[in-house]
Amino acid sequence: MGRVKLTETVFRDAHQSLLATRMRTRDMLPIAELLDQVGYFSMEVWGGATFDSCIRYLNEDPWERLRALKQAMPNTPMQMLLRGQNLVGYRHYADDVVERFVEKAAKNGVDIFRIFDAVNDIRNMEKSISAAKKTGAHVQVAVSYTISPVHTIEQFTDFVVKLSELECDSICIKDMAGLINPHDAEQLVRAIKKQVGLPLCLHSHCTAGLAPMSYLFAAQAGADILDTAISPLSGGTSQPPTESMVAALSGTGFDTGLDIGLLTEIKRYFEKLMEVYSPVFNPISAKLDTNVLVYQVPGGMLSNLVSQLIEQNALDKYEEVLAEIPRVRKDLGYPPLVTPTSQIVGTQAVLNVITGERYKMVPKEVRDYVKGLYGRSPAEIDPKVRVKILEDEEPITVRPADLLPPEYAAAVREVDGLNLAKKEEDYLTYALYPQVALKFLKGQAEEEPLVKKKQPGAPSHHDHHGGPLAFNVEVEGESFLVKVAPAGVTIQEAQPKAPRDGVTVPMQGVVIRYKVRKGDTVNKGDTVAILEAMKMENQIYANKSGVVQEIFIEPGTTVSPGDVLMSIS
Repeated sequence: MGRVKLTETVFRDAHQSLLATRMRTRDMLPIAELLDQVGYFSMEVWGGATFDSCIRYLNEDPWERLRALKQAMPNTPMQMLLRGQNLVGYRHYADDVVERFVEKAAKNGVDIFRIFDAVNDIRNMEKSISAAKKTGAHVQVAVSYTISPVHTIEQFTDFVVKLSELECDSICIKDMAGLINPHDAEQLVRAIKKQVGLPLCLHSHCTAGLAPMSYLFAAQAGADILDTAISPLSGGTSQPPTESMVAALSGTGFDTGLDIGLLTEIKRYFEKLMEVYSPVFNPISAKLDTNVLVYQVPGGMLSNLVSQLIEQNALDKYEEVLAEIPRVRKDLGYPPLVTPTSQIVGTQAVLNVITGERYKMVPKEVRDYVKGLYGRSPAEIDPKVRVKILEDEEPITVRPADLLPPEYAAAVREVDGLNLAKKEEDYLTYALYPQVALKFLKGQAEEEPLVKKKQPGAPSHHDHHGGPLAFNVEVEGESFLVKVAPAGVTIQEAQPKAPRDGVTVPMQGVVIRYKVRKGDTVNKGDTVAILEAMKMENQIYANKSGVVQEIFIEPGTTVSPGDVLMSIS
């Protein structure tokens, strides 16, 4: 028994969970000095979605944020969340990018790297772990916790034992969906502590209401560190409140020794700040949601699901999609639901329901996952589903990153060609997010104002081919797509008539590009266009063989279900 230490998540996971990662650095710095006096094990300040959010929405340089916070909090270790070979992006990056990114992150102020992989494939973690060790930083390796027939206490413990052999400094049980119950938390912590003599951290979310109880049981079983969030940004899909955990453990053998008075002063600052951020605060994320216990869907994934269904004008299918998610997850070999596998499973479930046929439409990311490009699935992928998705293609058996040629030199060439680099870190920003980074590095990015936002992806009110007008209407914070036609005309009558030989879209999205031109000959089933829907690329197929007569919709246009892209005759 010994003191339990706390990792404070207010500058990373807490605002990622409750405020869509929108907290600005200028709102962090005024309170940093007080946070630095608390005596936390670490402050989680970087990684996860913060990197993307800084350049995409806040017109901020994430590297500058890291340096500023390091300078403002010299006494507290700075911690980041790193998605193994995915770093802070959504795909695997080549080894040369991984090595440089980790080296620069350490140089700019990261003291502790928490490294995980969505499917717990150790091959996806080895490169970033060795790169972090090389910098002399503290390496905390994480196991992605989930519930399924193939995930057991023994299986998790074996994985942690393998991880601990990679010369790491501490272990984290990363329960991103808030699924771990007190009994399992106690059993898992005991099992790991028996086999591995390293400090152990439990990270959970309050989505299901279990986390505070599970934290107490974990502490009693020997957990050394707990992730908490200062109270105004705690609860719901965030972590348990820091002050409450300090009070709960006070006077026990696990007393944190932290000063409630100082924490209360810090809390007052964040209470005021939450008023500033109320436009981006999503009340759904703050709610207790016990659905997660039945469907094992993390809170962030649930709110994403609702906006996807609103976007597809199919909110009535919510229950159907919830029931489809566990089926897709089983088909795909029970991946833990965390970025990017949560999007892969969730989007496929939505497509299965709205197209009315399972795996009729399969986004590129789902195909890549089934092919093995994200790593080894925890259980075998259903062979029938695999054949339907890959047809005669074979899945890969090597470490996915072995197939990636070096990328860093090309990124340097491209950025230098445009004369945009002010420092070496700019090359890395570009290598990770080429499109978003270009806009940012050219100085064309703008800070998004803090106002209530409309649902992303909803069509503009002027329709692009003389059909009914579509408006986005917000009622009590929920967004609905409403179509309006002239008096005396039904919406159906107002819809432009699809030519009998037209290729239509099955869902709402943005036409990214065409694979064919007017006059091209196509066969039935050929890919004719790529539609971006629900953050993924979906192929649109020719409905018959023939010649492309006419293309009706420009690339970059938002389309609705049933819109006609082209005619083939």
